[in-house]
Amino acid sequence: MEGKNKTVAVIGLGYVGLPLAVEFGKRYTTIGYDINRERIEELQKGEDRTLEVSREELQSASALTLTNDLSPVGEAQIFIITVPTPVDQSKSPDLTPLIGASDMIGRLLKKGDIVIYESTVYPGCTEEVCVPVLEHASGLKYNEDFFCGYSPERINPGDKVNTLTKIKKVTSGSTPEVAKEVDALYASIIEAGTHLAPSLKVAEASKAIENAQRDLNISFMNELALIFERIGIDTNDVLEAAGTKWNFLRFKPGLVGGHCIGVDPYYLVHKAESVGYHPQVILSGRRVNDNMGVYVANRLVKRMISKGVTIKGNRVLILGIAFKENCPDTRNTKVVDIYNELREFGLEVDVYDPWVDPKEVMHEYGISLLEEEPKGPYAGILVAVAHRQFAEMNLSALKANEAVVFDTKAFLDRSLVDERL
Repeated sequence: MEGKNKTVAVIGLGYVGLPLAVEFGKRYTTIGYDINRERIEELQKGEDRTLEVSREELQSASALTLTNDLSPVGEAQIFIITVPTPVDQSKSPDLTPLIGASDMIGRLLKKGDIVIYESTVYPGCTEEVCVPVLEHASGLKYNEDFFCGYSPERINPGDKVNTLTKIKKVTSGSTPEVAKEVDALYASIIEAGTHLAPSLKVAEASKAIENAQRDLNISFMNELALIFERIGIDTNDVLEAAGTKWNFLRFKPGLVGGHCIGVDPYYLVHKAESVGYHPQVILSGRRVNDNMGVYVANRLVKRMISKGVTIKGNRVLILGIAFKENCPDTRNTKVVDIYNELREFGLEVDVYDPWVDPKEVMHEYGISLLEEEPKGPYAGILVAVAHRQFAEMNLSALKANEAVVFDTKAFLDRSLVDERL
């Protein structure tokens, strides 16, 4: 690879950036930059709060320097930006972190440098939004003085099997020569190989539709759950029967949160509307999934009422607030919607999650978590996340008389629950 003697700088050391910086730090001189000094200090001690990288893996990246000081970052020739790309309250793309990072790196750019984006965006965003910021901040000209690449992240938080190096990487570059260099850079660390897309836009679009497709499949399952509840049959029984056919797609109903699936479709919608097309299918799926938290809360309350349980002032326990099982990630978690809706009914709601940081949840959502295992009695218990610890809990000891247990993940023994999603 032409860039084997170049220095790589990874901007943003979260769920995406840290594993990437570690892998590059095993082969190349690498600078891992994060604006959060506390985050850098933890990593320098070998502690990763995201649980994506172990102490041993951090130590194995012998050429990796971790810093919140921007001055050494300018020594790099390849900059990889992995900042978050959320949506705002109106579900429009919030590009503030991306623009800020582009401006910051633009001020450091030198002739011949390459800026690679991994943040999920809509097709065209790199060249339409990021490149002008880079040009303005640097005074350099795109594709003459500096170049860009786009390689969408495919990190699956909490997954210890499908890790960074085990997932094929889509790559692209702003010129054919740069595309080859970017592809070679990633190919040197990705065991599963790479796929060189023909343009930045194609690579951007590939990421957007990956998550939109999954979102739509889950929304179909969620809509089936709405229908089958009214019919009076168990959704999971139906899916188990349908799944006996070889080509049935085995998706399940559930809450759709996290940094990708519940966010990325809105980026695709934004771009579609900007070129005069108003998506129907994508937005329909989003509406179903965005309303599932409220639906689950209402279904629990209805079941409690049907068993004669008093609602106002009674206690309910929610097990789990992370957006997925066995993972501390709470980004865009839809369990918050359940919590808020149950509170609207006048219930006292406790939330217990042994995986997440209570301080982060309080800061982000204003919810105070139980810091020790819950103590009953509870009139309702709602399993929102399939953490392995919950399968071992004695739920019977937490239940009040006529209490309702609602398993949204259908992972507990059926005899233990009153309701499944």
